[in-house]
Amino acid sequence: MRERKVTRMTNISKNAFISIVGKPNVGKSSLLNALVGEKIAAVSSKPQTTRTKITGVITKDESQYVFMDTPGFHKAKTKLSAHMNKAVSNSIGDGEVVLLIVDCTRKISENERNLAENLSKANSKLVLVINKIDLISNKEELMSVITSYSTLCDFDEVIPISVINNDGLELIMSTIDKYAVEGPHFFPDDTLTDQPEKVIMAEFIREKALNNLNEEIPHGIAVAIEELKERENRNGEAIMDVTATIFCERESHKGMVIGKNGSMLKKIASEARVELEEFFQIKVNLQCWVKVKEGWRNREGLIKNFGLSVK
Repeated sequence: MRERKVTRMTNISKNAFISIVGKPNVGKSSLLNALVGEKIAAVSSKPQTTRTKITGVITKDESQYVFMDTPGFHKAKTKLSAHMNKAVSNSIGDGEVVLLIVDCTRKISENERNLAENLSKANSKLVLVINKIDLISNKEELMSVITSYSTLCDFDEVIPISVINNDGLELIMSTIDKYAVEGPHFFPDDTLTDQPEKVIMAEFIREKALNNLNEEIPHGIAVAIEELKERENRNGEAIMDVTATIFCERESHKGMVIGKNGSMLKKIASEARVELEEFFQIKVNLQCWVKVKEGWRNREGLIKNFGLSVK
């Protein structure tokens, strides 16, 4: 009797690296958080909230998608701004897909034109993601936006979305999946981000400062976690002690960050503590201090110390 040959089907691992780029305040970090399903990137209405590349990881069955959220591309005015723009440029062409996020309620800016010029040189698949479609009711307006941006670049795909309404996110994932390549998973399957705990904590605190302080101060703020340790309280419950320093650029800003009788600093710390407890699923004892580092955004050594430099 002739022996039957049995072929066993095996699942093949796939991966895709995706860069998220765009000008400030178009919803890049909000999109990353929505896709990952957890808040891993700070979100604020203030421009330039994201200062470095933030990685978010999604693993579905045999496929792993690695998203790289980048700072908003803008006209550099400080050495820190130059590092931020460099983080964007370095991310373009790093992976299989680049998502250019735009705000459908705003006109094309010069920064977007410059960014599109860089995108046109990339070997990655280019996807135009038009955010905030919930704010327009006329489909003709949306078609006009698509036409305008299509003159900047030869996009492989165009996807209208509303991050706030979770509209269009599945279409983004199915589009990216088309461009995934065979290969290993570069992160453990339960990983959400490669950001160290201290970086996540510092960003949550800075976000609360951004949201509570006036327009003049936030850009000159950096946060460093000085101490981090876990212990048990008297009831045997786990608690995490966190000591953070908020750095500002001017002595006059220090008083504003602290507030009358420490009211502003308490508000920032209280809001950050709630979010830290929710994210890390542990009680948090957060102590915040304020120090001045004059003009740190133009001092390479301090930019490096805060983990904001790009090689």
